[in-house]
Amino acid sequence: MFFAIVMVLIVVGSAAFHFLSPWWFTPLASNWGYIDDTTVLTFAITGVVFSAVVLFVAYCLWRFRHREGQKAHYEPENKRLEGWLTALTAVGVIAMLTPGLFVWATFVDVPDEASSVEVIGQQWLWSYRLPGADGTLGAADNRLVGFDNTLGISPEDPAGQDDLVIEGGELLLPIDRPVRFLLRSVDVLHDFYVPEFRAKMDMIPGSVTYFWVTPTKTGTYEILCAELCGTGHSYMRGTVTVVTQEEYDEWLAGQMTFADLST
Repeated sequence: MFFAIVMVLIVVGSAAFHFLSPWWFTPLASNWGYIDDTTVLTFAITGVVFSAVVLFVAYCLWRFRHREGQKAHYEPENKRLEGWLTALTAVGVIAMLTPGLFVWATFVDVPDEASSVEVIGQQWLWSYRLPGADGTLGAADNRLVGFDNTLGISPEDPAGQDDLVIEGGELLLPIDRPVRFLLRSVDVLHDFYVPEFRAKMDMIPGSVTYFWVTPTKTGTYEILCAELCGTGHSYMRGTVTVVTQEEYDEWLAGQMTFADLST
């Protein structure tokens, strides 16, 4: 009986902690409210299953507790019960995965009008590259990374000469305009994460990953690395500021090109 009561208290305490806890999502500042909805749905399904399982265990502890003169009945199989459990588990897993698949399909389906920003992760610094006047990012290769070319931009590609390079500085984005983040690492695994955008993606050396986002609220937000990348992982932080289009254009005009940095 003691353990049955403990099980019930665990369920009640877990529910109370969830609804009364001061911990919630950071304020949403992008179009990815879908992520919040999917997370809440997942919590709801797993919370109901957790409560049902624990309460069932508590019931069994009470219902089948030891009593003098009673003998346990051994039943090695119950195909009907196994069938119900398998079916309910499958329904629960499908209910959790299906919304995520639809959200993921949208997450990587970049709108045609989206601008591009390349994010380069390196121990332990965030750098950025934006297209110049030609609107095209030049080629880049990690094998070209060196003391005077820390982002590995190809000096042989004319399209890269007017690319705007921000090394370790603040990134600005215009409000209400979709932007595609092209993610590249020059050393180890990193993960580009802005909590208020509800968007994150691993950065894999030798590959370019991507996602897109539309900032919907002006302000300054912290960029974090969400993948353990070495002793300085916790210090790998940056800032992205969402501003009006006029402020963004003014900031853009003050950035240096790859050609400027190469001279």
